[in-house]
Amino acid sequence: MESWITNIMEDFGYIGVFLLIMLENIFPPIPSEVILTFGGYMTTQSNLSVVGVVIASTLGSVAGAIALYDIGKIVGIKRIGRFVDKWGKFLRLTNQDIYKANDWFKKYGVWTVFFCRFVPLIRSLISLPAGMSKMNFWVFLAFTTIGTLIWNIVLILLGAKVGENWDEIVAYMDTYSNIAYAIIAILIVLFVIWFYKKKAIKK
Repeated sequence: MESWITNIMEDFGYIGVFLLIMLENIFPPIPSEVILTFGGYMTTQSNLSVVGVVIASTLGSVAGAIALYDIGKIVGIKRIGRFVDKWGKFLRLTNQDIYKANDWFKKYGVWTVFFCRFVPLIRSLISLPAGMSKMNFWVFLAFTTIGTLIWNIVLILLGAKVGENWDEIVAYMDTYSNIAYAIIAILIVLFVIWFYKKKAIKK
């Protein structure tokens, strides 16, 4: 996959960066770390500039995030509720649980959207619950853009700085991703334990 990504960027420049990052947001398995660090390296070997790559990647990322936000908005909490009504008993979930989670996201979702932009894979998927909870679009857009811009600038500058060794940054980012996923998994387990304990106390 890495060679396919680098070939597109070499052949299409800023347009390639835009399209790849947009696809990365819609299909998270495409690694943004490769696109951004190689894009940074390309600024030292071609007529691409750091500013240009930052702008192209940020526009692509925001476009992809908006697409997922719209998908989440179309699906909506009511459809999820109907799904839980039918299958929730197998997951020990109720319609009320879904609406409580939705209310939580409405309360804290702004900062969740911002900070999740720094977590690989999650950075893309967080746009779905934002759309489902009907978060104010302009607030979503602002925090998504700010978080994305910071992420892009850091990786592009790192790629430009290390030059031909840009792929070493990707290796470090893999470690960062694994640590981030482990922390998220622990938090999810703790949340599930707290959630079911709370339900048991109420009963």
